[in-house]
Amino acid sequence: MTKSQADVVRTALEILDERGAEAVSMRAIAERLGVRMNTVLWHVKTKARLEELMADAIVAGVSLDGLPEHWRERAAEVVRRYRRALLAHRDGAALVAGTYAAEPATLDTAEVLVASLLEGGLSARDAAWTCWSVIYFVLGLTQEEQALPSGSATLDVGERPALRRALPFLAEESFDERFEFGVAKLLGN
Repeated sequence: MTKSQADVVRTALEILDERGAEAVSMRAIAERLGVRMNTVLWHVKTKARLEELMADAIVAGVSLDGLPEHWRERAAEVVRRYRRALLAHRDGAALVAGTYAAEPATLDTAEVLVASLLEGGLSARDAAWTCWSVIYFVLGLTQEEQALPSGSATLDVGERPALRRALPFLAEESFDERFEFGVAKLLGN
């Protein structure tokens, strides 16, 4: 049976979801597909290229349909959907953060986000940098959320008065609230 690049990427995402990023390898994909490693390499060439394609497939989970009309609400909704797409895959944020995927779904998502920011009156520079800031914030927060061990240990800040004062807020796991707060700040709400 002939395999395609889409088969390789789909299989890699299955392995990612089942066993995590460290388990994704050309050999594991070949074994799962029942083909030789050369077949996998024919379609993706390198592990870095595989990860770019996987990252774009994850970002393809961001629906760009039915977005709000107002630019700020539209930008915030795109970012919410981006986070949900990352969370839909085990280690999704770490995988996407570790790539520079200038691929169709990633570019389409960035296009809608930047267009929203431009519509809101930001300069091209500010729209680009705000886009990067929001994406990096979401990737970082989502990586933390996905990496947090269950029943995480208490944070010991020692004799650091500012950290001790803020400790109840630093240690809480309210990722949804922290996400909304950060997005609102970055989008100027």
